[in-house]
Amino acid sequence: MTMNDLLALALAGVAGFALGAVFFGGLWWTVQRAVSSRRPALLFFGSLLLRMSIVLGGFYAVGHTDWQRLLACLFGFVVVRFIAVRLTRPQVERESKRAQEMSHAP
Repeated sequence: MTMNDLLALALAGVAGFALGAVFFGGLWWTVQRAVSSRRPALLFFGSLLLRMSIVLGGFYAVGHTDWQRLLACLFGFVVVRFIAVRLTRPQVERESKRAQEMSHAP
């Protein structure tokens, strides 16, 4: 594997990270707006279509000729998913988990 191949894989991972940030950031924005919306179902459906179009187009642009770049892009996307889940966990759950971890200390 050449240096150019490694660079292409790294850039594909960064692109996946960016696509994940757009997808999950858009989901967070939609949930925040849907609380006060008169038509939350329409907002969720429109947001889903827009976010999926952006992500699928991005995945196609990044990896349509190389499965390895597609996999690197997917990896970046999944990393953002784990970050989003961790950041949006309710405060009570975070504190109880932290206390539970501390109680197992020697």
